[in-house]
Formats: sequence, C-alpha cells, structure tokens
Amino acid sequence: MSTRTAQVVHLTTVHPRDDIRIFHKQCRSLVNAGINVTLVVNDGQGDEVRGNIKIVDIGSPQKIRLRRMLEQTRKALATVRKLNPQVVHFHDPELLPVGAALAREGVLVIYDAHEDVPRQILTKQWIPSTLRPWISRAFEFYENWRVRQLSAVVTATPHIEQRFTALGVQTLTIANYPHLHELVSTTVHPPSREAAICYVGSITRTRGALELVAAMEKLPGVKLLLCGRMEDEALKAELQAQPGWKQVEYLGQIDRAGVRAVMARACVGMVTLLPLPSYQDALPIKMFEYMSAGLPVVASNFPLWRSIVEASNCGRCVDPTDIAAIVSTVHALLQSPALCAQLGAQGKKAVQLTYNWPQEEARLIEAYRHWLARAKARSQ
Repeated sequence: MSTRTAQVVHLTTVHPRDDIRIFHKQCRSLVNAGINVTLVVNDGQGDEVRGNIKIVDIGSPQKIRLRRMLEQTRKALATVRKLNPQVVHFHDPELLPVGAALAREGVLVIYDAHEDVPRQILTKQWIPSTLRPWISRAFEFYENWRVRQLSAVVTATPHIEQRFTALGVQTLTIANYPHLHELVSTTVHPPSREAAICYVGSITRTRGALELVAAMEKLPGVKLLLCGRMEDEALKAELQAQPGWKQVEYLGQIDRAGVRAVMARACVGMVTLLPLPSYQDALPIKMFEYMSAGLPVVASNFPLWRSIVEASNCGRCVDPTDIAAIVSTVHALLQSPALCAQLGAQGKKAVQLTYNWPQEEARLIEAYRHWLARAKARSQ
C-alpha cells in the first residue's frame, strides 16, 4: 500500500486562493467534515495554512497565456505528485492533461467544470471571431475525450451536467449558491439604503457594463455602486467617457465584508448580462447573493433566469440590451420602497428554502465519502 501524504488536493492555476467556490465553499466544507484538504495555487503569495487548509503555492503566474498553460501545468503536476493524494479535484480546463496523467497513475481525479467552456470560447474577444467556432468545436472534442479518462465531473449547473452525463461520465451538479447569512447586514441599526443600485462581479462588455453605465444618465439622482475587476483599461476608459459615469461609485475589487456593506447600501442588485450562449444557461452567483441579502434583482430575461425570478417573486427581468427597459424597470422599483422590501424578502426566503450552500454542501460531502472509499479500496 502506498503512503499518502495528503488526503484530498484541490488544484487551480487560474483562480485566486480565496476563490469563493473553491476555498470558501468546497475546501472549507470538506475540512469542516473532517477531511484533510490541501489547496494548490499559482499566485506567488507563498505557502500558508488558512482555516486548517494547507495552501501550497507553485509560484508567480505567467502573464503570457500560452506559457502559463505549459509551464504552470508542469509545475502543478510535479507538486501534486509530491503530495501523493488519494483524490485530486482540479478547477481549470487547462489542467485536463494533469488530471489525465494522475488518473493513469491510479489517483481518483475529479474535474470541476465551472463554465460551459466551448460556449464560453464563442465570446472570447481575444480570439478572432472567424476562429471561435472552430476552436470551440475542437475544444469540446478534446474536453469530451479527456473527461472520459477521469473518475467524475462536478459541474456548476444542470446544463453542463447534462452535457457530460450524455458521455457516460459520472457527473454531479454542485451549484454556486450562497451561504445563508454571509451577506446579511449584522449591525444592530443598519444604515438606510441609498438611492443606489449595485453590480458586483467581473466588469466586462459581455456582462452588460456599457449598457448599465449608459442607463445611469437617464436615472438622475441614482448612484451605481460598481464593484469588481475591469476587463481591461480600454473598457474602463470607455465607461469613464460616458455621461452616466459621473453617477458611478467605482469600488474596484472588494472583500466579502465589502460586498456585504455594498449590498446593505443599495436598493436593487443588477445582473443584466448580455444574451450569449455561455450565460443563458448559467446560474449567476451574484443574483442569488443579492437575493440572500434581501435585495430585489433586475436580471436578464433569459428563460432560466426568468423562471427563477418569477417563481421566487424576487425581482424583474429585462432585455439586457434595451437601455430604456433597464431605466424604466430600475426607476419603477426605486419609486416603490415597499415593493423593493417585498421582493427582497421573497428573494431571501427563496434562498433560505432552496438556493443555499448548506444543501449543496451536504451533497458534496456525501459524494466525497463515496470517492474516498473508492480511493481507499484502490490502494489496498
């Protein structure tokens, strides 16, 4: 029997060490269940132990995408081999070769598909538009081939799960739903909400940043609390050139306490992503976080999102490309504090009953008990 120095390794060369899905939800939940977890990252911040989770850093990330995919993949494989874990759970599609290599060596390997990558490729601005369909199809073929070599796939949405289940792969959806009370204001006398809307998340063209800032010009007296990392400096300059920017309070990237504070200030949470294939079947974590904080949501009118918002009675859906529709919807909500309070309470109730992390956590831990038993049986 081989000697294992690590029970479970979570691996990412793209996400930060404090990633919400990876660290705050999956790793912490497993540790709280008594499972030994090591998180391997690639950020140059060094090794540490945080909340009983050992973090191993393989070095500063490469800025050149291709070099990162090649060099960091080799480093990741060597590091995980030294840790000699029973289970490896990796979170980036570029690590598929690492997962396949470890699976050939007898390790039980799990691939966490956060996104529908083939559909996501169709929206990548850095890829020439004429090449995107070809690269998307090629990657889907490659990804399908690789996952058949692994033990299981964890997906973020049922839509992604269906794709891998059709390949005969063991698949489990673990949705990115929020913790129940993390974003609820804990102050005895919370500050009064401002005449403000908020957007928290990556700030990109495809996530509706231009349309959202353009809408502000037609919402006098209303502030947009804008939080997250800009896609690039060109987008930032384009946003700042719009008349509506003078009503934007840009806070940049903020920690979880900062997110809670922003949601306590705003009256409405915005999630008006553009109608692209990679978004329409997604379960946007920010929508559920707004709901958990008691904020009514204004969301894109995709069929899946509309079904959630209407069933929960927690907000309104709009055409995200229609600036006038965004303006009229926000205006109507801000003009009725009682309606905002009612929709916010309904959203919070829906999270408490259905869209919450504890329910996903229980399914994750159950799956891990099964995987660790399989890994133990293999090693005997």
